[in-house]
Amino acid sequence: MQLLITALMLGVLGSLHCVGMCGPIALALPVVHNTDSSRFNGIMIYNAGRIFTYSILGLLFGIVGKTFIIAGYQRALSIVLGVLILMVVISSFSSNQPKFTAVLFKPVTKLKLSLGKLFRRKSYGSLFSIGVLNGLLPCGMVYTAVAGAIAVADPFKAGLFMMIFGLGTVPAMFALSFTGQKISMGLRNGFKKFSLVFVTAMAVLLIMRGMNLGIPYISPELSNHDCTVHHCCKR
Repeated sequence: MQLLITALMLGVLGSLHCVGMCGPIALALPVVHNTDSSRFNGIMIYNAGRIFTYSILGLLFGIVGKTFIIAGYQRALSIVLGVLILMVVISSFSSNQPKFTAVLFKPVTKLKLSLGKLFRRKSYGSLFSIGVLNGLLPCGMVYTAVAGAIAVADPFKAGLFMMIFGLGTVPAMFALSFTGQKISMGLRNGFKKFSLVFVTAMAVLLIMRGMNLGIPYISPELSNHDCTVHHCCKR
């Protein structure tokens, strides 16, 4: 239960980031505006696509987390994840894109081209596909949630973690898509700044957890040798 509450809180707080960063996509959705029900259905189908992608990412990264923990590298993994998230946050303040991000984000260009084609179609299928692809776009909050999924180290629970995270983002994203321009750009920028602070705090926490400082809840003592010791003791 605690895991699900954490995922939900992360999603609700992360939705502020979504409003700031993904606002243009949400506002430009090719939703049929004939009736309120058609708009409602279209927006929910788009969000269902996002949640589907998050769930699959959770499943995949849950496998990764389980593999690293079995190998005894959970502390190193926590530090690496924290550093990577900090690098993404720092790069967001720079007008010049670092070379490493330019290489990593090459596939993003193709992803955006595919999104552009889907926006020219008005169908529930295209809305679901837009949501699926949107879930793959670079996002600091999604990276933070993925880090949490890796830490879960169980594919099913990690997938559930990411699904609940996605559900937590729905209310704010639905409100943005349904109300349109009524949410001001200034408010959206304020949400974006708040989310960057939150993501930075989560990255620092991941690094501290990996440093094994012995601080309860923040940096508890972890052993990288638990599995191997038990294995070696069996005769």
